[in-house]
Amino acid sequence: MDGRAVAPAAGTVLNALANGYGSAFAIDAYTEATVELDATGEVTGEVAEAPDADTRLIERCVERVVERFGDGEGGHVRTESEVPMASGLKSSSAAANATVLATLDALGAEMDREDACRLGVEAARDAGVTITGAFDDASASMLGGVTVTDNTDDVLIRRDEPEWDVLVYTPDERSFSADADVARCERVAPMADVVYELASDGDYERAMCVNGLAFCAALGYPTEPIVEAMPESAASLSGTGPSYTAVGDREALERLKDIWDQRDGHTWLTTTQLTGATTK
Repeated sequence: MDGRAVAPAAGTVLNALANGYGSAFAIDAYTEATVELDATGEVTGEVAEAPDADTRLIERCVERVVERFGDGEGGHVRTESEVPMASGLKSSSAAANATVLATLDALGAEMDREDACRLGVEAARDAGVTITGAFDDASASMLGGVTVTDNTDDVLIRRDEPEWDVLVYTPDERSFSADADVARCERVAPMADVVYELASDGDYERAMCVNGLAFCAALGYPTEPIVEAMPESAASLSGTGPSYTAVGDREALERLKDIWDQRDGHTWLTTTQLTGATTK
């Protein structure tokens, strides 16, 4: 009873911490989950690139799927990722999505992908690794493209498939979303409302810029990477940081990469991912 699946990382259009609405887009970088089920009734987890990492989320994803479709199985889940952890690139959502699909694959069960995404969100809440439930991040990773969501009720409001080139800058530091200063984020809710209106109308690039400036101010990150992208590209802080993502013309992003490369950390070019998570 083995299963394997992959799910893409994502970048932020609108951070849901301020007003409960979020928006994110899948990018071409992946987390893979392998699930081996057995009759022990106990679930264990392993993160390949971080042996001491907290595995509660991926274990709870297996348990949630087994509770719904299985017969008390236990087993082992292992994730391996191209996405740096605690960097704002939705590594937790990608891990949850991949684990849910891999467990379904191991059980020979089928589930609507939106509902499978919600199951992973519920597991994330159970594990305490998210404040908002991160349905925006999870839906972008599971479905591909860009999504706009109501994270309060886990409702998908809009989905599009923009074929963007994407530049990602990840500093060496790490930031766990569950540790974010929610009170400061809530203070920028009026700006988040503007971002939500822009995203709801499909004006994702302007939405990203406004979101980035607002949440950099709220969370204490520099706004220079966002200003440096203007006016040729649109950039934002991704999640609660520390990564930034920019979208735009490939040549413009290559010029921006030369600027972002001067900072400590890792900068890389990729594209949006439109198909979402899948079994292997």
